[in-house]
Amino acid sequence: MERKRWMVAGWALVFFFMFSPLLLAQEVKFELNKGYGMKEILASYEGKRVAVRLDSGEEVEGIVTTVGDQLVHFSKLSKRDFYDAVVRLDKINAVIFRARSN
Repeated sequence: MERKRWMVAGWALVFFFMFSPLLLAQEVKFELNKGYGMKEILASYEGKRVAVRLDSGEEVEGIVTTVGDQLVHFSKLSKRDFYDAVVRLDKINAVIFRARSN
Protein backbone atom coordinates (compact mmCIF):
# COMPACT_ATOMS: atom_id res chain seq x y z
CA MET A 1 0.00 0.00 0.00
CA GLU A 2 2.82 2.40 0.90
CA ARG A 3 4.55 1.72 -2.43
CA LYS A 4 1.37 2.50 -4.37
CA ARG A 5 1.07 5.85 -2.58
CA TRP A 6 4.65 6.76 -3.55
CA MET A 7 4.00 5.76 -7.17
CA VAL A 8 0.92 7.99 -7.35
CA ALA A 9 2.84 10.88 -5.79
CA GLY A 10 5.70 10.36 -8.24
CA TRP A 11 3.40 10.38 -11.26
CA ALA A 12 1.65 13.48 -9.96
CA LEU A 13 5.02 15.26 -9.77
CA VAL A 14 5.96 14.14 -13.28
CA PHE A 15 2.61 15.38 -14.59
CA PHE A 16 3.01 18.71 -12.78
CA PHE A 17 6.52 19.37 -14.12
CA MET A 18 5.58 18.36 -17.66
CA PHE A 19 2.57 20.65 -17.93
CA SER A 20 3.42 23.53 -15.59
CA PRO A 21 5.17 25.58 -18.35
CA LEU A 22 1.95 25.43 -20.37
CA LEU A 23 -0.09 26.60 -17.42
CA LEU A 24 2.31 29.41 -16.55
CA ALA A 25 2.84 30.71 -20.10
CA GLN A 26 1.54 34.22 -20.47
CA GLU A 27 1.13 36.69 -23.24
CA VAL A 28 2.41 40.17 -22.50
CA LYS A 29 -0.08 42.60 -23.92
CA PHE A 30 1.35 45.65 -25.66
CA GLU A 31 -0.90 48.61 -26.28
CA LEU A 32 0.30 51.35 -28.59
CA ASN A 33 -0.66 54.79 -27.40
CA LYS A 34 -1.33 57.17 -30.30
CA GLY A 35 1.05 59.74 -28.81
CA TYR A 36 3.98 57.31 -28.44
CA GLY A 37 7.23 57.76 -30.32
CA MET A 38 10.40 55.66 -30.31
CA LYS A 39 11.54 57.35 -27.11
CA GLU A 40 8.41 56.40 -25.14
CA ILE A 41 8.33 52.84 -26.47
CA LEU A 42 11.99 52.25 -25.61
CA ALA A 43 11.55 53.88 -22.18
CA SER A 44 8.76 51.39 -21.42
CA TYR A 45 11.25 48.57 -22.08
CA GLU A 46 14.02 49.99 -19.90
CA GLY A 47 15.87 47.12 -18.22
CA LYS A 48 14.57 44.59 -20.77
CA ARG A 49 16.09 43.04 -23.88
CA VAL A 50 14.92 44.39 -27.23
CA ALA A 51 16.22 44.60 -30.77
CA VAL A 52 16.06 47.70 -32.94
CA ARG A 53 16.30 47.93 -36.72
CA LEU A 54 18.25 50.96 -37.93
CA ASP A 55 17.98 53.04 -41.12
CA SER A 56 21.03 51.19 -42.45
CA GLY A 57 19.24 47.84 -42.09
CA GLU A 58 21.49 46.73 -39.25
CA GLU A 59 19.89 45.21 -36.18
CA VAL A 60 21.13 45.96 -32.65
CA GLU A 61 19.94 43.76 -29.79
CA GLY A 62 20.61 44.44 -26.15
CA ILE A 63 19.20 45.59 -22.84
CA VAL A 64 17.75 49.11 -22.85
CA THR A 65 19.75 50.88 -20.14
CA THR A 66 18.98 54.57 -20.58
CA VAL A 67 16.74 56.54 -22.92
CA GLY A 68 17.61 60.19 -23.44
CA ASP A 69 16.14 62.93 -25.60
CA GLN A 70 18.18 61.96 -28.66
CA LEU A 71 20.08 58.78 -27.73
CA VAL A 72 19.43 55.34 -26.28
CA HIS A 73 22.05 53.23 -24.48
CA PHE A 74 22.02 49.43 -25.00
CA SER A 75 24.09 47.18 -22.76
CA LYS A 76 24.98 43.48 -23.00
CA LEU A 77 24.72 43.36 -26.78
CA SER A 78 23.95 39.96 -28.26
CA LYS A 79 26.76 38.38 -30.29
CA ARG A 80 29.14 41.12 -29.07
CA ASP A 81 30.54 40.24 -25.66
CA PHE A 82 31.88 43.14 -23.59
CA TYR A 83 30.27 45.80 -25.83
CA ASP A 84 27.57 48.41 -25.34
CA ALA A 85 26.00 50.71 -27.93
CA VAL A 86 24.57 54.21 -28.07
CA VAL A 87 22.10 54.75 -30.92
CA ARG A 88 20.41 57.91 -32.14
CA LEU A 89 16.64 57.69 -31.74
CA ASP A 90 15.99 59.23 -35.16
CA LYS A 91 17.93 56.37 -36.82
CA ILE A 92 15.66 53.65 -35.41
CA ASN A 93 13.00 52.28 -37.77
CA ALA A 94 11.57 49.46 -35.64
CA VAL A 95 11.61 48.10 -32.10
CA ILE A 96 11.41 44.32 -31.84
CA PHE A 97 10.50 42.87 -28.45
CA ARG A 98 9.32 39.62 -26.92
CA ALA A 99 5.53 39.63 -26.66
CA ARG A 100 4.90 35.98 -25.74
CA SER A 101 6.58 33.12 -24.00
CA ASN A 102 5.85 29.52 -24.88
